[in-house]
Formats: sequence, structure tokens, C-alpha cells
Amino acid sequence: MTLNAEITSLWNRYQTDDVDVDSADTDVYATLDAFLDALEAGDVRAAEKRDGEWTVNSWVKRGILLNFGLRAIETVEHGDVAYHDVLPLRDTDDLPTRGTRNTPDGTVIRRGAHIGSDAIMMSPSFVNVGARVGDGTLVDSCDTVGSCAQIGADVKLGANTLVGGVLEPVESAPVIIEDGVSLGAGCRVTSGFVVGENSVVGENTLLTPRIPVYDLVEEEIRYGELPSERRAFIRYVESSVGGHDLFEGGAYKPAVVATHVEEQTLEATRREEALRE
Repeated sequence: MTLNAEITSLWNRYQTDDVDVDSADTDVYATLDAFLDALEAGDVRAAEKRDGEWTVNSWVKRGILLNFGLRAIETVEHGDVAYHDVLPLRDTDDLPTRGTRNTPDGTVIRRGAHIGSDAIMMSPSFVNVGARVGDGTLVDSCDTVGSCAQIGADVKLGANTLVGGVLEPVESAPVIIEDGVSLGAGCRVTSGFVVGENSVVGENTLLTPRIPVYDLVEEEIRYGELPSERRAFIRYVESSVGGHDLFEGGAYKPAVVATHVEEQTLEATRREEALRE
């Protein structure tokens, strides 16, 4: 039986209260542990690109929910700190053998997160269960990578960046940051937004499906995605509520403006990558 089939069977049992969480069901926990191991190894993932389109693997999200639903809260001593969770922190002994660094005092990687080779995890930062951080990617200080978020290879997450998690409903797509993207400091990407490969996003830009993206390259308004090879930044446009008496001088709402990535922008990114290497 494949891991997919085992998780699906266990999920169906769980939905009908056919799993005794109080008993020492070694088969159940063996399946849950094998599932988390597969996530960490990158053998399974919450979403993947098929025929040019991102597809959600709902069974993977169900596997994560099963780990929350079937495990008891445990107290874990970590240095001088005790924490209480159903999942321990991820074992990071494999990172240096693959050229990946995680700096001390606050780099937190939860069990079930995949960290690629030659990546850099600066402290403090947090990567949640089901998230995938690609090869050569930088997760900078004060960054959060939410549950099931898919971060590609050679991505730069600027300091204090939030990549939101999307675990439920299981059919919903997680946040996707494709290969070669650079997010400036303080960016926020939420609610299943997709950032296309090799795009450069300015500091403090909010990317969410509720905010329009004015794509000046294709001359159209998009929601929920930033196409590849774009330079994006936040601007404010006139709001329809500006005519209300309460808004003296007008009212404005956030919008994202996307232009084509300029060669000097790409060159600056390449220089920074060279310095890191």
C-alpha cells in the first residue's frame, strides 16, 4: 500500500471515529512518522506543478491534519526552554551534509518541513510543518514560512517577510513562491497567492488575492498571482468610498503595480547571489 493510500485510509477511519487515539496503535503512529519523514525528505509535498499548473495534493494536507488530530500534546525540553506541542522540532543533523546552514538562537524548523540543499536559515526564523524551502534559498531574520507554503529554489526572502500558511480547507492552494524570486524586506504573501519565477518584489509589498495586481506588461488586472519576470511594488489607487463625507480629500486603497524586470535589477540580484556564494 502506498503512503497516499495509507493516509487516505487512516483519514477515512478518523472521520468516522474508527481510530482509538488512546491506545498504543503502533501501526497508526508508524504511518504518521513515515509521512512526516517523506515530507522532510521532499518525497511528498502539499502542492506541485503539473503541466504548467499548480495542483494541490489534498491527501498531504490530510496527513498533516491527522498528525494534529491523533497525537497528544507533549512537553519537550529544548535547552533552557520547555515547549508544549503535538509535534517536535525537526531534526537538523542532515542540514550540514547538504551544505545548508541554520544560525543559532532562534531558527525554528518544525517537524515535517523540507529544507533544501545549500539553503540559509537566519535566526530568528520559523518554518512550519508541510512547508517546502528549495535549494539555495535564503530565509532571512524574522521570516515566517507558513504551513504547506512552497518556496522554490534560489529564492531570497528579505528580512521580516511573512509567507502565510494555508492548511484548511485541504482543497485550497498554499502560497507559492516560484524559483528565482526575490522578496524585499517586510513583504507579506498570503491566502494562496502565486509569485511567478524570477520576479522581484519591492519592500513592504502585500500580495493577497484581495488586492488587484495591475500588470502593465500584459495591460490587465490580475488577482491571486504575479506573473513571471515581473518587478512589483505597492501603490495606492483611488477608492470608491472616497466620495463619502467622512473621507475629506478622498480615500485610497492598496494595489500592486507590476512591470517587466529590468536588466539592472536582475544584475543586482545576481551580484548579491555571487557574494553569498
